[in-house]
Amino acid sequence: MHNTLSLPGLAWLCRAVCLAGLLSAGAAQAQFSMVPAPVAEPQHASAAEDEREYRIDAARHIYASYPMRIYRGMLPPLLYGVMMVETELDAQGQVVNVTVVRKPAAAEVAPWVIAMIKRAAPYPIPAKQPGGVVNFTETWFVDKSGLFQLFSLTEGQR
Repeated sequence: MHNTLSLPGLAWLCRAVCLAGLLSAGAAQAQFSMVPAPVAEPQHASAAEDEREYRIDAARHIYASYPMRIYRGMLPPLLYGVMMVETELDAQGQVVNVTVVRKPAAAEVAPWVIAMIKRAAPYPIPAKQPGGVVNFTETWFVDKSGLFQLFSLTEGQR
């Protein structure tokens, strides 16, 4: 005896598989529909003397601002979004500009990351930077769950 699907049964199965795929994509997208409120942290001056050092201070600030959104441990092999962003801050640690250097494959991740960067201001005051202004580039590794790690502080990938 053979287990075969009739044409109507096959059509039903195809619709069910497509719907399941859409629902799982929709669930991942829903994670990025709302930007979390950052946890307030007292503003302090950064002792960083170059962009690389300041990038680490900024990454620590973002982690402290969104502790509930940090992916703990090694990242999974497939990430929902990888995004490279250049951020410009003024002498008070306020965001002047955010430029996307590398777009993520999942379009909904970009506005979410940009909003989180802006909402985390003020950043540590770039006291030792020329003119008190700093530009730094950071890569965001975003999981479909809405958790992330930054390249400067990543725990690696499985």
